[in-house]
Amino acid sequence: MLFNSFAFLLFLPVVYVAYWGLARVPVRAQNAFVLLASYLFYGWWDWRFLGLLFVSSFADFSIGLAMGRSIGAFQRNAFLFLSIAINLGLLGFFKYFDFFIDGFGDLLSLFGLQANLPTLRVILPVGISFYTFQTLSYTIDIYRGQVKPARDPIAFFAFVSFFPQLVAGPIERARDLLPQFHVQRVFDTVAARDGLRQILWGLFKKVAIADTCAPVANTIFGLDPSQASGITLFFGAFFFAFQIYGDFSGYSDIAIGTARLFGFELSRNFAYPYFARSISEFWRRWHISLSTWFRDYVYIPLGGWRDRMGRTRNILITFAVSGLWHGANWTFLGWGLLHGLYHLPAVYTDSRASKQTATLRDLPAIARTFLLVTLTWIFFRASTLHDAVEYVWYMMANATMHPGALLLYFWRGEMLLITVMLWAEWRNREHAHALEHLSLQPLARWSIYFVLVMTILLNLDLRNVHEFIYFRF
Repeated sequence: MLFNSFAFLLFLPVVYVAYWGLARVPVRAQNAFVLLASYLFYGWWDWRFLGLLFVSSFADFSIGLAMGRSIGAFQRNAFLFLSIAINLGLLGFFKYFDFFIDGFGDLLSLFGLQANLPTLRVILPVGISFYTFQTLSYTIDIYRGQVKPARDPIAFFAFVSFFPQLVAGPIERARDLLPQFHVQRVFDTVAARDGLRQILWGLFKKVAIADTCAPVANTIFGLDPSQASGITLFFGAFFFAFQIYGDFSGYSDIAIGTARLFGFELSRNFAYPYFARSISEFWRRWHISLSTWFRDYVYIPLGGWRDRMGRTRNILITFAVSGLWHGANWTFLGWGLLHGLYHLPAVYTDSRASKQTATLRDLPAIARTFLLVTLTWIFFRASTLHDAVEYVWYMMANATMHPGALLLYFWRGEMLLITVMLWAEWRNREHAHALEHLSLQPLARWSIYFVLVMTILLNLDLRNVHEFIYFRF
């Protein structure tokens, strides 16, 4: 079920009214309702995916209990290995089996060997990368002694399958979200209002930004790059940069806002990443729940920042794994390694990005960082590494200034919407989202809401609902 679909438009108010109608019942019954609603939400795509979600939840719930009762390091290590094997085994089978089989076949062909290796072409379950990492971090944290094993299966299963963030995050830690399922939720008018505002802003970014930029980006990426001007190819990457930002940060805003309607607080996943002044700051602002997951469960266990050479190696490994997490394609590996290489200068200069809020004096650094990030989005968007390299090559080789071409893109309606979004987020960059704490008179504030709603409705296509990009991962 998509947030921008007619089905969700009916699903949300019905579940919301029924949920708060259970506010006086025991919290366990309320959690059971959340669990049922979440399974309905997830099963809307394909009921067969529910079995995988159940297996993942049951396995880590059982392993967590067993790890809590285990005595000695050997047993704890064995249970941790079992959790890792199950989670990564499921993820590897459904997401990477064909990728590695094809890669092995290509390797054999380099040596003149031909092998008809079997491929399965299995359907990728929606959100498997997200909830797998969520349950895996739970067992790792138990192993580390950072959380205690859950003993209420209903609360744990609801934690894993909580529908606002199930299919595309934020990737929640058990120590943050799971305790919220053990306390009675109380309706908070202030939180609910702010949740609605964040949902509105998220829908604006998804429908008015991502879905309008997508056709432009798709058209340009579909061109023969050797026949296109460099400025045209640049704007293809430019519009894709805002497509993926509006799409994914929009989803996160809707998820966080929806959770607030139900009395839950999810972690922040985006903090205006295109206002970052360096690549390291960008990754503190982009997909925060994933970047901190890789930091805590990959980078630091590898040795973190013990020395410069070790830090270089660990950064490259972490970003390579992060790239492959996004998809079974060499383009994602290239995208991840590029970001890893971008990080290396900071390793040798010991530079630290300022934690202060960006100002207009930071615009050159912001523009430089945005251009570097936009270059990597070409690898993220391209179908193959060859296509990505070819795209970049012709973008650079044909990079001549054409004032007419610049005006052609700057006067597009999509550019106006992007400008409005950037202005709103810059103005409210010290807040969690652009509509939080609007210090305006009621008439002006409600006028903004009205304009946003009308913009969404004018750009919404209920007959051909556009999926969120990160549902593929």
